[in-house]
Amino acid sequence: MGIQISEIVPRKEISLNELKGKTIAIDAFNAIYQFLTTIRQVDGTPLMDKDGKITSHLSGLFYRNINLLLEGIKPIYVFDGKPPELKDEELQRRKEAKREAREKYESAKEKGDNEGMRKYSAQFVKIDDDIIKESKELLEAMGIPVIQAHGEGEAEAAILARNKKVWAAASQDYDALLYGVPILIRNLTLARKRKTSSGVYVDVNPEIIEFQDVLNKLEIDKDQLICLAILVGTDYNPGGVRGLGQKRALEIVRRYKFPIKIFEYVKENPKLELLFDWQSIFEHFRELKQSHNGEIEFKKINPKRIKELLVKKDFSEARIDSGLNKLKDLEEQQKQKTLF
Repeated sequence: MGIQISEIVPRKEISLNELKGKTIAIDAFNAIYQFLTTIRQVDGTPLMDKDGKITSHLSGLFYRNINLLLEGIKPIYVFDGKPPELKDEELQRRKEAKREAREKYESAKEKGDNEGMRKYSAQFVKIDDDIIKESKELLEAMGIPVIQAHGEGEAEAAILARNKKVWAAASQDYDALLYGVPILIRNLTLARKRKTSSGVYVDVNPEIIEFQDVLNKLEIDKDQLICLAILVGTDYNPGGVRGLGQKRALEIVRRYKFPIKIFEYVKENPKLELLFDWQSIFEHFRELKQSHNGEIEFKKINPKRIKELLVKKDFSEARIDSGLNKLKDLEEQQKQKTLF
């Protein structure tokens, strides 16, 4: 779900070329969900091998990362660990939403409704252990660093950026801002074209969001940003305070300034409902520490291993070779630069 502050957060579009030479920590689960929900057949069926095992994630990771590497971007992927107990309610909500989506998909399938099938099939996507294992193996074979977080991947990515281990974090969600990420990149792993509901294709460009710019434009500090997020809803309190939208929540935060005062006002307002422990959520965002302390190492590409992983999943050998040749050319260019 992520925090719902898209209406008020300042951001600007950039080109991939502007990220050349930058090391970016990518929220792995966020990116893999994108691939699983968007790389599909017309009727919503994901890419699969001859055994019926989903391969959309491998296609996305292989081809999109080749594009990033060719642009001179240095991606690393941060995988989720165990979710905090605070997230139990949201996970239960998602589980129920997936169950309902599957029922709607089966209904659309019976009617031969391809549009409905595609719509609902993307809503019950699940990242299982096999998908995680295969994703890590492919990334490592491509020489791309993989980091296993103890908790939320986006939080670890944000803290890596905050500690200058990487230049930025990348995710479609805004949650990384609550952990103080200096720079957040959106749309990094998305396809460069997107089909609208009217059938027209539009360009999708990366967006850059700078933490300090967000605070300056909204005229708040980090603690107030966390309070704002809690008011509108986070993964730890889905839906937030009933009756509050983004702009009204911002007004309250600006007016009452301090967390205690902000939530005292909410408690005392008969038109608003505070049905969660805001303090535990506040402390989670404020006090989270980094779990990865090792060096981030980019290794050599292993073409043989890449082919082993993808050919057995029924990928076209010719297309794999085409991608590998691009990576080989890139390595040669890098060697030349090192020599010079």
